Amino acid sequence: MKLRSLVVVVMTLVSVVAGTATASATGRRSYTGSIDGADYRVEVPDQWNGTLVVYSHPYYVPGIPPGMGLTNRPETEDWLLAHGYALAASDFKGRNGFLVEQGVVDQRNVLDWFTRHVGRPRDVVATGSSMGAAISLKLAERLPRQITGVVPMCGPLDMGDTWNTILDATFAIATLLAPGEDIEQVHVRDPARSVRLLQEAVTRASQTPAGRARLALAGSFANAPGWDRAMQPKPADLAGQLAQQAEIIMGFHVSTFGPSGRVDLEQRAGGNPLWNVGVDYSRQLAKSRERDLVERAYQAAGTTPDADLARLAAAPRISPDPAAVAWLYRNGIPTGAQRAPVITLHNVADAADPANESWLANIMRRNGNADNLRQLFAGRATHCAFTAAEEIVTMQVLFTRIRTGHWPSTNPATLNATAASLPAKYQVVYDYPNNPNAPAAPALTAFDPGALPRPSR
Repeated sequence: MKLRSLVVVVMTLVSVVAGTATASATGRRSYTGSIDGADYRVEVPDQWNGTLVVYSHPYYVPGIPPGMGLTNRPETEDWLLAHGYALAASDFKGRNGFLVEQGVVDQRNVLDWFTRHVGRPRDVVATGSSMGAAISLKLAERLPRQITGVVPMCGPLDMGDTWNTILDATFAIATLLAPGEDIEQVHVRDPARSVRLLQEAVTRASQTPAGRARLALAGSFANAPGWDRAMQPKPADLAGQLAQQAEIIMGFHVSTFGPSGRVDLEQRAGGNPLWNVGVDYSRQLAKSRERDLVERAYQAAGTTPDADLARLAAAPRISPDPAAVAWLYRNGIPTGAQRAPVITLHNVADAADPANESWLANIMRRNGNADNLRQLFAGRATHCAFTAAEEIVTMQVLFTRIRTGHWPSTNPATLNATAASLPAKYQVVYDYPNNPNAPAAPALTAFDPGALPRPSR
């Protein structure tokens, strides 16, 4: 029996490390393979400087093309390798959906693989974009002796607030814009139907002043901004702002993370971790960053939000499953207690609320880690729309902090000048709503994102 157990263990280890390795003429080594069902990719430059950068990818919906990036932008990957940094990433077992728990496991497996087959890194920097930003922070919490720095980019870091405010938005749409249509919000049995009904409600609402006002109210509960173009300034007119906010609500809050996203979330959490019991939507509007947009929309419709807020107050509420709430806190909500220094990067307008950064600052301060944090903002809109130059100077700040023990200047003007000195190929940004890449100047700026609507800690 003991011999058989040993054979099983040996066979498991072989399956874990199986993969392929190639070397280029310059001496760069590339490794790919699978660990416990999760594909991985590792790149090691010829003259490795001892630092390994581990990248966690964003939330993928089914249909995302295959491919495994090692940074948010491919040019950032090229720059890091050219300057001696090794890179690694897991594609995560299952690849799609809310993989915050699985992602930490898979990244830890890649780190163990790297140590056994390449060498023990002097420093390990965890980075990630969107969902991957939250994973990078959780990885630093779980591996305090290995992770020496964290670069979370465009992250919905407080996943409790993120999922609950998405629920608030769709709850308001269903209550105010699709009454009587019995749209399932949680424990969803027919997600396609619920998504379709919400999409139809958003489309109808966009056609009338009263509908646009109610849609703006729903979006305000999640701080959905009236700006969604990386390559254009914020619209100066009310109609343009409402149209871009509606675009965010349709794509982010309804189509991706609405009822269909909750099916995936509940399967992983073992139940529903979301609720709006006890939520006062009048109070939520009063503290929303988009309150002014709501007020102007209702003025244009010749009314006020009072009657709609009363309807929301009277609507039946949603209660959570306690065990699922505990799962979300354990796997999707950082504590702020990690030892490693952190530098964040976020756009000033993003469906993934930039107020996640002030929330992170608050929880790190409560844990006595305030000096371990620096935060940068790019003065443009939409999700994860950074130039490689902005990502590179952000990482350079952290590399200096790790190397010297002291933070260099994070003055936006200074960093923009450094970013602007990089070649033109690093000065390109991607606009998610329209899917083009286009040149963009460095846009780091001072910014106060305010507070999250429903912070978890």
